[in-house]
Amino acid sequence: MGRHRVARLYWGSGDWAWQQADDISNDCNMHGSMFILIILGSNKTTVSVGTGNNEYYPLYASIGNVHNNVRHAHCDALVVIGFLSIPKTNRKYTHDDTFHTFRRQLFHRSLSLILASLKPVMTDYEVTTRSNWCCPALLKIGAQNVSQFEQTLTAANVHSDTLWHEYGIISVVVPFTNDFPRADIYQLLSFDLLHQLIKGAFKDHLVDWVVKYLRITHGTKRGDEIMSDVDRRIAAVALFACLRRFPEGRDFKQWTGDDSKSLMKVFLPAIEGHVPRDMVRAFRTLLEFCYLVRRNIVTEGTMLQIQDALVQFHRYRQIFETMGTVSHFSLPRQHSMCHYADMIRLFGAPNGLCSSITESKHIKAVKNPWRWSSKNNTLGQMLLTNQRLDKLAASRHEDQPPALAGAPPVVLPTEDGIDDGEAVDGPTVLAFVQLAKTPQRKRARTVAELAVEVDVPHLRRLIRYFLFSQLFPNDPRDPEDGKLYVFNSAAATFYAPSDPSGIGGMRCEQIRACPLWRNVYARNDCMFINTNPGTEGMQGLEVARIKSFFSFKHDWELYPCALVHWFDKVGDCADEDTGMWIVHPSVHDDDSPNLAVIHIDTVYRAAHLIPVYGSDFIPDSLKYYHSYDAFRSFYVNKYADHHAFEIAS
Repeated sequence: MGRHRVARLYWGSGDWAWQQADDISNDCNMHGSMFILIILGSNKTTVSVGTGNNEYYPLYASIGNVHNNVRHAHCDALVVIGFLSIPKTNRKYTHDDTFHTFRRQLFHRSLSLILASLKPVMTDYEVTTRSNWCCPALLKIGAQNVSQFEQTLTAANVHSDTLWHEYGIISVVVPFTNDFPRADIYQLLSFDLLHQLIKGAFKDHLVDWVVKYLRITHGTKRGDEIMSDVDRRIAAVALFACLRRFPEGRDFKQWTGDDSKSLMKVFLPAIEGHVPRDMVRAFRTLLEFCYLVRRNIVTEGTMLQIQDALVQFHRYRQIFETMGTVSHFSLPRQHSMCHYADMIRLFGAPNGLCSSITESKHIKAVKNPWRWSSKNNTLGQMLLTNQRLDKLAASRHEDQPPALAGAPPVVLPTEDGIDDGEAVDGPTVLAFVQLAKTPQRKRARTVAELAVEVDVPHLRRLIRYFLFSQLFPNDPRDPEDGKLYVFNSAAATFYAPSDPSGIGGMRCEQIRACPLWRNVYARNDCMFINTNPGTEGMQGLEVARIKSFFSFKHDWELYPCALVHWFDKVGDCADEDTGMWIVHPSVHDDDSPNLAVIHIDTVYRAAHLIPVYGSDFIPDSLKYYHSYDAFRSFYVNKYADHHAFEIAS
């Protein structure tokens, strides 16, 4: 099996895969086999705190021969293969060393038995048939995300206490990898974006350090007052697709991985003005590192950016030591960042190995089956439910006709069918936007009525300018018979493989222009407008706030349009401290808003803006739906999601 043969069969990247394939090819009996990596993941999930704190330890498995976007889309590329038995005891034996040893060894022995069927084909391949074609298969087992596992080693000539205190190794436990000829857990220590970077370096370190810094510098009372303002700033952030709201700020006890990821998206502007610039820059460089390593495709150019972000983070984090917040940086989770570049070269893009994937799978594989059970002897019922769900999924796959090549984009429902921010299937295209499926019945029906509704008296003139830009007529006329249709939303579908998306990497989100949202307030979102397709990043994009979506006919041709209020960029580059562009609402010389009617095809996707708060406290009465109207300048939030990070840098 030569190197070129492996390149066609192994659908991943990483030097480690090449090394393993080369080793296998040295055995002439293995020629024609296929290299497959088995990826394991397991962590605890609680299904109900109120009914006895029921805990389960599901074990998930995936293979390395699928693309990361398939694993992210949860298309059965990740499956639950068992529930681990983790015994409990009473208070008398909670800290007993014998019980701890028994519990650890039971864990490894259970894994060994569950995976025993893989052992024969780790030394001799077996020809199997999949979907009517033959696939020679050589299975090689490895354990990624082994931060969940205890590091173990058998060393008869070294005292167990020395191993534990000096190296963190438990010598009396035999690891499950000891039973497999092609498994070395120490070669497969990998990264975990969720626990090392998001919940570790960001949430448990930098966020807590800011609180500690404010109390040390300003005293406990004043420091808590500043943090209360930070919480109000976080709570005042405008709505955005898949952005979790924090009505009380960041001060709550039970943090999930999604909470930490959402806080990352809004925390930086909230502390700006209350902490030194180097602290802001430390957060910015950490966020840039997290978003760069999370990309679906990591190129050599990205690797240089990762290294640069790491160097800058180590430089700016010194402010925490200088100000007496921390005494040292000997922190394993931050130290792991130094190894990410090497690990990416070994194992490929980290987003396919993040434990966020297994934690998201808990809902489908554990929590929902538990809710559907009788709540009595639930494990057997949960296993049966998972088996039936797998059979139904397989049946749907077999019955589904193959997608037609070159098929047009799928017409997506935009009012009720898809919530804000959804992974969608369909052909892979760069981006497209569609108005809602049905117009609003109780909205304006003529240009004059819409002008009154949106308070834009010169709307007719704006539409004339729009028609002139579209058709260049000598005498632009009004829309035929004056009729138009108003829509409360549009759906933007775009290619975003680094975010949770469909098989083709496509994602859909809503852009709202509602006069009354949730029967409480008007909602008018912001958007990226593609003004220069040949230029990358924000140099080719403008930001605008939608006032209304509508469509009309002219010369029998339908024009889907948007009435927008433009934003102007502040400066020619992003802000040096936060790494985000700053914009402000555009006005004419007479201070009237700079409005325009644009074609819906020029809209790229939704944009998220966060106010530039400065150093002043914001009032308690300020609500999140006041955000876009109460401030004069805004950050273009490139941390809103990974796609925004790529296009708004």
